[in-house]
Amino acid sequence: MSVTKTQPASLDKLGAVLRSEINEMQTSGAAKGAEMVITKVIPATGDKGPRFLIEGHGEQEFLKMNSNSYLGMSLRKDVIEAEEKATAEFGTGPGAVRFISGSYKAHLDLERRLAEFHARPAGMIFSSAYVAIMGVLSPLITKETTVISDALNHNCIINAMRLSRPKAKVIFKHLDMAGFEDSLKNAIGACKRVVAVTDGIFSMRGDYAPLDKFAEICRKYSDEFEEGVISVVDDSHGVGAFGKTGRGTEEYTNAQGIDVLIATLGKALGVNGGYVVSSETVIEYLREKAPMYIYSNPITVSEACAAHKALEILDSPEGLKLLEKLRALTKRFEQGLIDLGYEVIASEHPVVPLMVRDTEQTARLVEFLVENGVLGTGLNFPVVPSGDEEIRFQVSAEHTEYDIDYALGVLKRFKESN
Repeated sequence: MSVTKTQPASLDKLGAVLRSEINEMQTSGAAKGAEMVITKVIPATGDKGPRFLIEGHGEQEFLKMNSNSYLGMSLRKDVIEAEEKATAEFGTGPGAVRFISGSYKAHLDLERRLAEFHARPAGMIFSSAYVAIMGVLSPLITKETTVISDALNHNCIINAMRLSRPKAKVIFKHLDMAGFEDSLKNAIGACKRVVAVTDGIFSMRGDYAPLDKFAEICRKYSDEFEEGVISVVDDSHGVGAFGKTGRGTEEYTNAQGIDVLIATLGKALGVNGGYVVSSETVIEYLREKAPMYIYSNPITVSEACAAHKALEILDSPEGLKLLEKLRALTKRFEQGLIDLGYEVIASEHPVVPLMVRDTEQTARLVEFLVENGVLGTGLNFPVVPSGDEEIRFQVSAEHTEYDIDYALGVLKRFKESN
């Protein structure tokens, strides 16, 4: 049965305003545009990792180097089987928010396992990492709280700060620990509590916060505030992709004393959802006060079981091998770019930014990559500051040396033709 679509007259005036804003974004280059539609996944075969078919490109196969699936968990047979088994047993949805009827043993088991993995007393899961940040910061920030934040923190942190309406917001220069310390000093006597928040890995650049120094500075000044200095880290791009055992930026920097750690199940672990680990008191408080937890469905039982399986793999000898492979492929790609004369921001993290520093050239390079079956993320002004235009590549353990060399070969041809 077909239904004729009509627009209510009440939307005419609003629609005109919204269309004007959309046109403005498109003209300035700020609009995201049409989303890529993946129509098929071709499993890894021979020397090649997985390939993808995209709507509008026929049977052309694409090498995906714009994915957060750093360990390739989402296509693993054992992770898929764990999800399918739980779906067959418990169904496709949780049924309700957890405090009503939506909590299952699999949710609790995953929370305990995440807490153990990060050596914390307790943990809780959210429907996404974005929601986790919003849900955690909002209850922890009061009218007597100063929030101190890195200038390049993710959009979820920025919006959480806006939602929370703290007494004061202070932004320190990216990775500037001296500036961060000065911000703490200046807040003494002006508030009861400080929430200091930073990304672990900064997703646009692949660089990382010096969490050892960050935590040390927080401890140094905590006694100066009636309710202390609370350190909060979002390490969604770090956990499972960074550090010897995949425990993220905290492990890589040997940081001690991060109070609240937030991360995701949807990147290196390959499933869906976000989580937070902290003290038992903090987690109990968040269960009572975090609106995005209380009033939103949890991830499904099947997702929880798949995430548990992925975490089990990560925290095993096989996981260590995957991480070693990821580091080796990242180094191969990064060094290959340098050898070709490209500029990169060096890091062991599998986000590898190729700095183009020109809007028109970035657009041309993205187009050339697509024509040759490689997917990277072009970041142009005004999404990034003028002069910081880049192609963000993301290496995965599901890639092969052949894949890395193929992408480098495409980039070599582009350089030779320009």
